[in-house]
Amino acid sequence: MVVDAETALDQTKKALALLGDKKTQEALGALEVATGKLELILARDPKLALAPVDTGVVIRDLYADPNAVKDAIKEARRLLGDGEVQKARPLVSNLASEVVFQTTNLPLAAYPTAIKSAASLIAKSKVDEAKDTLQAALNTLVITEVAVPLPVLRAQVLLKDAEKLAEDDKRSEESNKSLAAQLDEARKQIRMAEALGYGKKADFEPIFEQIKEIEQKSSGGKSGKGWFDRIKKQVSDLF
Repeated sequence: MVVDAETALDQTKKALALLGDKKTQEALGALEVATGKLELILARDPKLALAPVDTGVVIRDLYADPNAVKDAIKEARRLLGDGEVQKARPLVSNLASEVVFQTTNLPLAAYPTAIKSAASLIAKSKVDEAKDTLQAALNTLVITEVAVPLPVLRAQVLLKDAEKLAEDDKRSEESNKSLAAQLDEARKQIRMAEALGYGKKADFEPIFEQIKEIEQKSSGGKSGKGWFDRIKKQVSDLF
């Protein structure tokens, strides 16, 4: 599907360029290919609304601690309360720590119709109108985003490593310190996720309780399995 959608998009751009060179027949050929690809996509799934043509990843990270984030939010609220919107905006605009998966899509409710309309206009020698129609179609591409909080991802990695140590019944003193450090860092990452608003307070309280419980169970070099089952699900549910 992605290949067909990419081809439809590429042929649309090609047709627009050909019209600029006054090569109307070649442009019609490109639009014919685009239309065929779009029909194939819809034949596979008539209810499909968006056809992906490209994907990308954007990382937005923040080097701060939860207290600094809370201070920035508090100051932004004060400024907003005083009507200082523009002064408040930069304080919160960068409050994100996430990896964003972006997908560019063809809107199948309108895009195929626009391509056929452009072809009809070309056949009527209305080249300028056809160019406008194709450009308008290209401007309707829809970008969807899925954001995954980096503090939550980091906490997952830390908990996975901590679980291995907690299951080791022959941990050394150094391993005990490493386990304690990983649990503490996981707590800090979850606090950062909470400060940045990647969930509600009620979502985080059980996680903090579980970390404390695991710390108690593993104290003094004690080991066991299954201790992390609940917290792994709780953290996963934050996505």
